[in-house]
Amino acid sequence: MPRKFLPLILWVCWWCASGCAALVVGAGAGTGAYTYVNGELVRTYPARYSAAMAVCTQLLQDLGMPVQEQDSDGAQTTIVTARKDGTPVTIKVKIIGLDVTEVSVRTGVVGYWNKDLSAQFQEYIAERLKAAPAGGAAPS
Repeated sequence: MPRKFLPLILWVCWWCASGCAALVVGAGAGTGAYTYVNGELVRTYPARYSAAMAVCTQLLQDLGMPVQEQDSDGAQTTIVTARKDGTPVTIKVKIIGLDVTEVSVRTGVVGYWNKDLSAQFQEYIAERLKAAPAGGAAPS
């Protein structure tokens, strides 16, 4: 009886593996692909870490979202803030390479994550990084 399901199991494994590989390749290329895991909307940008950090902190300031907590280990900085309605927001900015930075945004609490708000925040970051000068500094 278990042999009856072997082709189905193999097909499902192949399908999951091939889909994930395409997503990782798209995200790594900086094409604007997102990954959404455990409430974090992650996007990789072709930008220096310093430019991504400057854009994120300026964006928070412009949106009136004061930094409540900021923690860094050298390769990744985690920023905790809240929207004006009290919804918690966590942003992680991570060095992937010299000119490649990963930004993850989590909006909401466990079980009540808001993917749309996280996507909107990622779009703001993308727009501002496009407008940043080639030297890696964020626009003022």
